[in-house]
Amino acid sequence: MKIRTHRELDVYKLAFQVAVEIYKLSITFPKNETYSLTDQIRRSSRSVCANTAEAFRKRKYPKHFVSKLSDSEAEAAETQVWLDFALEFGYITKAQFELLDETYNNIIGKLVNMSNQPEKWS
Repeated sequence: MKIRTHRELDVYKLAFQVAVEIYKLSITFPKNETYSLTDQIRRSSRSVCANTAEAFRKRKYPKHFVSKLSDSEAEAAETQVWLDFALEFGYITKAQFELLDETYNNIIGKLVNMSNQPEKWS
């Protein structure tokens, strides 16, 4: 079956799902984190989805495709950093952290695989 939209990509679905989960968890973060950790983790987690969608639309141009996937990968790694802080400050549990971190490792792996085979997506 040919993938017609970014919403059909497994990596997009996974990134969207985890971004929603992060939003729900971040609602409980302290008010003094609103313009720092809360805002940053929400933005970076959503950017994984947005950059993946942009990459899919640029798939006819391998260099642009790989560039946008690289941006998505970087946003996923940034989200992992914010998760490190959330764990360190006690805003999320170790179990929540491990699940989210592993999900982002999975997302990064999928993005790397896509980047390594851009011709498969054009």
